[in-house]
Parts: sequence; C-alpha cells; structure tokens
Amino acid sequence: MSDKELLIPASQIDSSAIDAQTRRGRIQMLLLLLACAAPVIASYLAYYLFKPEGGKTNFGTLVYPAQTFNPEWLNTQLQGKWTLLIARPASECQIKDEKCIEALFLMRQTKVAMGRESKRVQLLWVNTDGKPVDPEVIRIYDEQVAGLKVVALPADPQQKADFEGWLNKEGAGRQIQLIDPSPAKMMYFPVTNSPKDFAGMKKDLEKLLKLNHKGESL
Repeated sequence: MSDKELLIPASQIDSSAIDAQTRRGRIQMLLLLLACAAPVIASYLAYYLFKPEGGKTNFGTLVYPAQTFNPEWLNTQLQGKWTLLIARPASECQIKDEKCIEALFLMRQTKVAMGRESKRVQLLWVNTDGKPVDPEVIRIYDEQVAGLKVVALPADPQQKADFEGWLNKEGAGRQIQLIDPSPAKMMYFPVTNSPKDFAGMKKDLEKLLKLNHKGESL
C-alpha cells in the first residue's frame, strides 16, 4: 500500500470498494436482464416493424363457418368423401379452353399427388349448361382413368337456385371448391397453372387428409 493510501481513512476505502462492487453488480444485472429480454424485444420488432404480409399458413381460402351441401342437389354421392368440385358450362370447356382445362388438370394432379390417400378424394364437374361434353375432354379425363365425374345441375328450379346460391357464395363460383365428408364446403382454391400454387393446394389437402378421417366412407 502506498503512502497516499495510508493517509486515506479506512472508512473511505471501504466505501469506494463497495461503490465499485455495486456498479459492477448493477452492470451485470442489466446485462442479464437484456439477455433475458432479447427474445421478447426481437418478437416485438418482428411484429411491429418487420411484420410479414399475409400470415396465413394455407394456400386455399377457408370457409367459416362451413357451408352445408344438400345431397339432393346433385345426382351423386358426396357424403363420406373429400370432393374437389368445379362448375363450368360444357360449351365453354373445350379442349382448347385453357382456363377450364387448367382447372381439370389441377384437380386431377392434386388427387394423383395424394398417393395412397387418393382414393379418399373424388373429382366432380357440374355441367352448368347441360350441353354435350367435348369427347376429347371425356377421353383425357375419363371417370375410370382420371376419376372425374360429370353431373348436371338440379332439374328442380328451386333446388337449382339453392345450389347456385351455395356455389357462388363469397364469389367462389369459378373456383375449385373443396367439400368435406360431412358434406360441406370448407375451402376453395383459385384455378392456376403455377407450380408453386399447385404445391400449396397439394399441401393444404395433405394436411386435411392427415388430420381428419371423421365421417369418411371409403
């Protein structure tokens, strides 16, 4: 100890040491609090400053509450199956009509992509004008090969009006509509030729088939 330190009162030396320890303790405590709070701060920054657009995990648009389907509307069995449905006039759905063929192709490929689960999915085309379907379309999308069934609109005027109201609700009339086994419409998808969009639709259906077997009859 130096001569100068010998001249400093002991109480003053003790006080200086205590102050230094207190400062170090406060700094350590602050660093610890910052380390603990870092995830919270990061989440707030991510949410308020860098919040991503959208935020939904599904590609299709969820229908909530699900829109009940009346089995009397169409001459086919929907209860107990997952059904991908489109409604198009046969006069517009020719082999050269890209939009219609894209819809049929997307539905068929989505069903095929389900692999062993594909038998749980059926494809349905509601022919809205009752005209003959293009033979070339029938050949390519044959029910036995591609699993696509073509049905007519209800013959009864009231049932036809009710079906069309259900079909076009939320502006979804031209979309690919997904009906669950209950049966009820619970999601719809845009018609697209984008590989990325196809992957999104495939992923949505895979999730549903994995998580929900309720009410199915294979």
